[in-house]
Amino acid sequence: MALDALAEKITASVQKEVDAIIADAESEASKINDEAKQEAAKAMEEIIAKAEKEAELIGTELAASAKQNIQKDILISKRKELDKTWKELLEIVGSAKLPNRSKMLKDLISEAKKVSTKDMVLRPVEIDRKVLEKEAKDFKLGSDVDGLGGFTVESGDGTISLDFRFESRLEAAWNEKLGEIRDCLFS
Repeated sequence: MALDALAEKITASVQKEVDAIIADAESEASKINDEAKQEAAKAMEEIIAKAEKEAELIGTELAASAKQNIQKDILISKRKELDKTWKELLEIVGSAKLPNRSKMLKDLISEAKKVSTKDMVLRPVEIDRKVLEKEAKDFKLGSDVDGLGGFTVESGDGTISLDFRFESRLEAAWNEKLGEIRDCLFS
């Protein structure tokens, strides 16, 4: 029996050690589990903060991109309106029914006389040839030039050419007054 008692004593002692090891292991496992949960929570907070920053950045970029696209669309629309206005002006200036057309031609002839020499040839735009034949008696008339109205004056050898066509005058006025035209159209 002494052997049985010794075996029981050893078994009880071993059981205590096993229980102590299991308790330590459970305690260690609990600590590891708590640390893992804390690290996971910290990592999750960092991921969420990073995702929120990225979302904010993407939102800012999308807003800026949308604003830029809107500005681009506005500029394109304004450009189309300016082009349309320019075409309409060209049609009006190129029309035989342009008010005061004869007076404008007379004024241009007067201006041309001041800056040209006697050997220069006046080359009319076809639509104004009849008026210029009557009004430009101081000039020899040459062949027609392309244009909406008016004329050019050229030296006999063609080295000097002065432009008195309506579209060149209109283009100069357009370029000079473009800011005012924009203000008028888009204010």
